[in-house]
Amino acid sequence: MTTGLTIASTIRGFYAVLDRDDEALARALLASGARVLQLRLKPERPPTAGQLVRAGKMARRVCSELGAALVVNDRIDVALTVGADGVHLGQTDLPLAVARKLVGDRLWIGVSTHDLAQVRAACDGGADYLGYGPVFATATKKNADPVQGIAGLRAAVLAAGAIPIVAIGGITAAHAREVYRTGAAAICAIQAVTGAADVTAAARNFVDIANDSAV
Repeated sequence: MTTGLTIASTIRGFYAVLDRDDEALARALLASGARVLQLRLKPERPPTAGQLVRAGKMARRVCSELGAALVVNDRIDVALTVGADGVHLGQTDLPLAVARKLVGDRLWIGVSTHDLAQVRAACDGGADYLGYGPVFATATKKNADPVQGIAGLRAAVLAAGAIPIVAIGGITAAHAREVYRTGAAAICAIQAVTGAADVTAAARNFVDIANDSAV
């Protein structure tokens, strides 16, 4: 775990996602000023544990060098093996209560939520932060959950209270100010950033808008 990082200082502004084993991409994302990098390899053929560990070790090294936190998607075993700061769980992954028993306070636990009932359950269960969405329609995730919209995101932020929320799903820079005005702590935009010609510039735009919005 990277020392000196807290949830409040990390889950803030732009939440970067590394969607392939690519050190240049990891560095480009964090060069924007992003404080956190989530390892989320989701190709058509699921990566093996060995591939995830290799990518995780690379991401851990880059995050440590650049002062960012590393979160691993889904896999607690990989997160612990590579010394990540946190793990992010979906609704069909290991239950939050079981995950907390396994890791104690060694890892932050983030939970993906898609409605207010899930938000309340994750908060009551001790999640450190939440992902919430999709805020807008997204092509990044197959069989995506129903779109929640800005009003849904605002309600989720209110329900979560002091627990930070990362807004996700179809968000572009054009949406960013509106999203930050809901009180969301951070924005996760995958395709709008990793698919851009200049990844660092695209990510930095979200960081700059967050700073302008006093997130």
